[in-house]
Amino acid sequence: MILGIDVGGTHTDAVLIEDFQVKRKTKVLTNEANLLDSLLAVTTELFRDEDPQRLERVVLSTTISTNAVVQSKIDRVGMLIVSGPGLSPTDLPIQRDVHFLSGAVNHRGVETASIDPEEVGRTAGGLQREGIRHVGIVGKFSTRNPQQEFQIRDLINDHLRHVSLGHRMSGHLNFPRRIATTYLNAAIWERYQKFVKQILYFVKEQGITVPLYILKADGGAFDINRSVDFPVQTILSGPAASIMGILSMVDCAEDAIALDIGGTTTDIAIFADGVPLLEPFGVHIEGHKTLIRGLRTRSIGVGGDSRVQFSDGGLTIGPEREGPAAAFGGPFPTPTDAMIVLGLTDIGDAGKATAAIQPIAAAMNVSLDAAARAIFDQTCEKIVHHVRAFIEEINNEPVYTIHELLEGKVLKPTAMYIVGGPAEPMSTRLGEMMGCPASLPRNAEVANAVGAALARTTAEMTILADTERRILTIAEEGLQLTVSPRFTLAEAIAIAKERLRERALDMGAKERDLEIEVIECQEFNMVREYYTAGKNIRVKVQVKPGLISTLR
Repeated sequence: MILGIDVGGTHTDAVLIEDFQVKRKTKVLTNEANLLDSLLAVTTELFRDEDPQRLERVVLSTTISTNAVVQSKIDRVGMLIVSGPGLSPTDLPIQRDVHFLSGAVNHRGVETASIDPEEVGRTAGGLQREGIRHVGIVGKFSTRNPQQEFQIRDLINDHLRHVSLGHRMSGHLNFPRRIATTYLNAAIWERYQKFVKQILYFVKEQGITVPLYILKADGGAFDINRSVDFPVQTILSGPAASIMGILSMVDCAEDAIALDIGGTTTDIAIFADGVPLLEPFGVHIEGHKTLIRGLRTRSIGVGGDSRVQFSDGGLTIGPEREGPAAAFGGPFPTPTDAMIVLGLTDIGDAGKATAAIQPIAAAMNVSLDAAARAIFDQTCEKIVHHVRAFIEEINNEPVYTIHELLEGKVLKPTAMYIVGGPAEPMSTRLGEMMGCPASLPRNAEVANAVGAALARTTAEMTILADTERRILTIAEEGLQLTVSPRFTLAEAIAIAKERLRERALDMGAKERDLEIEVIECQEFNMVREYYTAGKNIRVKVQVKPGLISTLR
């Protein structure tokens, strides 16, 4: 059996899967102040008359990281940047508390200017006085040589809660994206590690000893203990789970829209010929362009529990969620309350929902039903607006799926799949507005938990070799090895695949799920005085995202 759990901002969903079928499912309200209560509630229900010792693995997905960024519930971060010459700081994604330090490494990984320990000490002292306890350190070419990042970390580490190093985030060279990725990793680390502590305490108390995983943005899982150093990988974990869930539930072969409507956010994804789209260079979230390889999704701050307000003659829906719907004891009216008033769903306390919508109706000078209808329609219109904008954005760029680049592909969705708590009452109206049939897959209300349970482990590896200097760098591990001057591209690919295999197995992958592919492969001659002095070799490999091997 497999236990899949999705810890959302509003609900915690869980499923028990046996022989790749949902055997039992449940949903409870998420208690953000005490996640253990929510986890205990779902597992108590699922394990009724079941033996937890029959579990093979536990996989979680979560919107904890995504919601923290979307709602700006993140920590203040000091960014220490070693940019070296050739790039203006104004071209970088500058955040508050950014400090540029002396030092430089060139494009081949050779140190051309040293770190100034006194300067680092002064900067660290300033961070300490400001109360900043989380730091990101990024050097422009640290993926070619991470030593300066290590030096700075060792000089300041005593005064901090956590340090995120740029070269560990990704092997890609893109400096601005690496800064953004490192910043987000540091900004959500505190919140995320508290979440993991609660999860680990819970499984220990329940006597669960099987492997424990969490879903990443690319729809793949990795060991939850390893995830603590890389919480940025779990940004968009929730949207990825919904995509993997839909992928396992429907037999889709056309262009389609996938919506996961939660309490806090709505996650939008697009399928091309039935295959999920991929962000090959890194996902975007709240204006941050990252290097986190992930499924292409769009999270917007509107959901069933979004706060509804009427001011300056208009309705505002979201992006804040200030608690559950009024029908469940929340403090403010929400789209869920409007749906209850309209009779589209029979959940919660209808009296409380009516009482919450009534002041909105009075302010609008319309009937209760008219106010509820306006809230419902505007919620749907907001989602549809973002769906259309997302499709237009994709059609103006090359289309990448988890399998390949689709040259010249123009997306024209002819189907819509909707999952999540408010899916059923909203599906008909959303389908009407988009002009394509909307359907709810079986077990739609727990799709994220199903997707998490059935996702395979994924990982990637970047190999950089400079045969003139006889150095091979494994970027994500910050490791440098010596190679022969006659080192070849084929040897680099072989090393990359074997190292990736070891890394994936260490992250919890099963040998049968290791579908490894080369996603970047380049070789350049380096010339000195008209003669070839060596080769510059770059290889990137990945375990392809998908469902575990015995499923489609």
